[in-house]
Amino acid sequence: MNIYSLIGFTLATLVFFVGLRLASEDLNIFLDYPSLFIVIGGTIAATAISFQLNRILFLLKVFFERVIQGKKFDYRQTVQEIIQIAESYRKGESLNQLANNCSDPFLKECLELAAEGVVEAEELQDTFLDRAEKTLYYHLEEAKKMKTIAKYPPAFGMMGTTIGMIVLLANLGGEDAIKMIGPAMGVCLITTLYGVAIANLIITPIGENLSDNAKEIFLKNQIIVDGVGLLLNKTNPILLSVKLNSYLEAKNRIDWKKAIGRA
Repeated sequence: MNIYSLIGFTLATLVFFVGLRLASEDLNIFLDYPSLFIVIGGTIAATAISFQLNRILFLLKVFFERVIQGKKFDYRQTVQEIIQIAESYRKGESLNQLANNCSDPFLKECLELAAEGVVEAEELQDTFLDRAEKTLYYHLEEAKKMKTIAKYPPAFGMMGTTIGMIVLLANLGGEDAIKMIGPAMGVCLITTLYGVAIANLIITPIGENLSDNAKEIFLKNQIIVDGVGLLLNKTNPILLSVKLNSYLEAKNRIDWKKAIGRA
């Protein structure tokens, strides 16, 4: 479980509700079902028109895997696995066998193509680096969809407010008209509140999280591309670990002797 993301969402929710509570002791004044229907229903409808809903559901699944399950990429583990594979290959183990034992699909594809022997190491690196860049572009475009969706709740919030204002003005009249304006205006503005809250506390953070995920995938794939290139050239394990450790923070760098069991 990604505790830091959960803390962030909990903090955002707490700030929102504490803000409402400080504004009024009666939280029921902030509850309006027609406003919720307009904002949430309108957002879903606009999303369905703009994008395929199944893709949005898939993006939400990716997000919850990162937040709830804490599914993030461990670059250190990737580097360590490549160092171990490189040492096994240097000792004569076949690439096909090494590929079968890979935990990462991208690394497995690289090794399987290398095992075919149809491309040189440099060409293989170029091919898979190009694939990594295209994957990054694709994932960033998917994340942009969530950021686009974040525009809809405030827009429907304003629409709800406009509807409320029309109803309010249409019913003004009589001796109690002045007394009705205050409460009625409050109800009108609730839809705007819902729209802003949903966009900025839920949808926009999800979009940013997906963008971060895309960049993590690209860096992981870049490590693999460089590592496989060094592996195919049977680079000295010390030099290989030095080059791959460049992707890691100093505190996370790997001792190549421990990685291959020489320590």
